[in-house]
Amino acid sequence: MRKFDTVDQLVNVLKPEQPIYCIRPKTVKNSVEFFKKNFPGKVLYAVKTNPNEKIIKIIINSGVNNFDVASINEIKLIKKIDDRVKVYFMHTIKSRESIREAYYKYNVKDFALDTKEELLKILEATNNAKDINLYVRIAISNEHAEIDLSRKFGASASEALGLLRLSKEHGKKVGLSFHVGSQCMDKISFSKGIVEVGNIIKKTKIVPDVINIGGGFPSIYPDLIPEPLENYMKEIKKGLAELKLEKMPEIFCEPGRALVAESGSTIVKILLKKKQKLYINDGTYGSLFDAGVPNFVLPSKMITNGRVISKKLTPFSFYGPTCDSLDFMKGPFLLPNNIKEGDYIELGQLGAYGTTFRTKFNGFYSDAIYQVDDKPILSMYDEKVKFKYLVA
Repeated sequence: MRKFDTVDQLVNVLKPEQPIYCIRPKTVKNSVEFFKKNFPGKVLYAVKTNPNEKIIKIIINSGVNNFDVASINEIKLIKKIDDRVKVYFMHTIKSRESIREAYYKYNVKDFALDTKEELLKILEATNNAKDINLYVRIAISNEHAEIDLSRKFGASASEALGLLRLSKEHGKKVGLSFHVGSQCMDKISFSKGIVEVGNIIKKTKIVPDVINIGGGFPSIYPDLIPEPLENYMKEIKKGLAELKLEKMPEIFCEPGRALVAESGSTIVKILLKKKQKLYINDGTYGSLFDAGVPNFVLPSKMITNGRVISKKLTPFSFYGPTCDSLDFMKGPFLLPNNIKEGDYIELGQLGAYGTTFRTKFNGFYSDAIYQVDDKPILSMYDEKVKFKYLVA
């Protein structure tokens, strides 16, 4: 992978006609180090967020050797990169074939579920194996999340009681898990989830071997500025302490966005300026899905290449290059008023889901990836970067 010191240097040298995706390894190392230092348990990286092999290798080399996977192909990817790491099949709905292959071919022993039917499927596919670990996922409120996952996954509190008892009968170890939703903007969601876990423990008299508090840890965006992640960690530790258990179970988390969002950005070129709408060469069918469907406002920066730019910032919306009018990103993206056709823009926080959602719709596709060593546009882990962007 070709390397550049900065995004500006990259654009000056390559003058790219297609979108360019940038990776910043240092930011991954920083975020992994934060979670290792501050989270009171085991960190499982959520592979779905960014399955790029270079990113996975950086995460492993930074000391995270446990992975939350959702498919047999993610298992194959991780095991190909490093067969020594451990994977956890945490998607609650899996095919029998995937369960069987995961268990017998890849030695996966950890499986999530949220229904009796899924439990029976796991048991049958593994021939009633005695060495599997079963994690019952409970549904909790996702009221503070930007993307709600509770409608699709999780057993109700009453259903979880029976599922935990059944899992205890059949699993070598049992766990209780929940997920507060993607990009959770209030730390209280985690302590509320822990309270739900505590209620199930009281009613069943079963203390699980593992409490998995899932993912949902936020990154930072111009219109979504969460509390410092240190506050989330304190809230989690406080909630666990208030369970008042004689022996604390092992604690898991499954961060994705918070680990890798800052590591990626996309450089786009303006094809046309129409008043306050910019037509660019990447969009929601490419690496900018988050800016379209869930309407995340991505941090943006015009790459000047020495050109004099206006100090007046104007809110722009983007249209992607496809013929579909759904290829629209409302923003607002604040950029210099005199920005024009042919100019380049860097859009940040795309280490999370940026490359994952890309399609080849209309023939528009770019897999150009380069490494840059400058700092991200906006950061949860670097107050100087955060302050510089927010006051600019």
